[in-house]
Amino acid sequence: MLDVQAWLLSGVAIAVVAVVVWVISVIRRDVSIVDSLWSLLFLLALLVYLASGDVAGPRAWLVAAMVAVWALRLSVYITVRNHGTPEDYRYQAIRRRNEPHFWLKSLFIVFLLQGFLAWVICLPALAAVSGQTAPGPLDWLGLALWLIGMYFEVVGDWQLARFRRSGREPDAVLDTGLWRYTRHPNYFGEATLWWGIYLLALSAGAWWTLFAPLLMTFLLLRVSGVALLEKDIAERRPAYRDYIRRTNAFFPGRPRVAGNPLERGG
Repeated sequence: MLDVQAWLLSGVAIAVVAVVVWVISVIRRDVSIVDSLWSLLFLLALLVYLASGDVAGPRAWLVAAMVAVWALRLSVYITVRNHGTPEDYRYQAIRRRNEPHFWLKSLFIVFLLQGFLAWVICLPALAAVSGQTAPGPLDWLGLALWLIGMYFEVVGDWQLARFRRSGREPDAVLDTGLWRYTRHPNYFGEATLWWGIYLLALSAGAWWTLFAPLLMTFLLLRVSGVALLEKDIAERRPAYRDYIRRTNAFFPGRPRVAGNPLERGG
């Protein structure tokens, strides 16, 4: 059973850290640093939750390891990738739309908003460590799904980083490896691994946390992930239009033959 008081304390911790990092972003005039913070907020929530009460069940160490590996790997990857680069163009667009006083607005529409989302989406992990039932088949199925998700996210990120270092033409499109089967293997992986964590919560009796992986998947598909990245990419990179025709946006699938009306993707 979820310890509501410990969950509320984890929310306070997230809010405090979000405000501190927001101050740093104002000084640097770069809100992109929130991307490095995002996954760490999940880990922070879990650690505060575990430290705030007697909530550690038989899944505690497994769930903590799953969240920590995901969170630390992703934060380090994004931090290294963004080092020495200007503010991400997506945040530059948000900044332009919200001037004047974006420096203040960013506290609410970027940092506290992402903190709130992390606090809500991490509920399956918190519920899973609270469950007192013995691990069963759903836990191992969840671990397997988490491993599949980590594979897509880690390998997808590695293939993209290698592609960017390859001295490619400016308009070149990565369409090999995992990127041959989905235009966003890293996003698919992130959604999949959180569905895996949900299965551990389900095994612990927290079926009601279903909304959390649904929300994560919706955000990655329709808000901050696929939809935002591809909003105008075909205009900026014409070669990407053919890639869209051939390759599924999210769920991996066999590449389509361009111009074949009988083959559809998702």
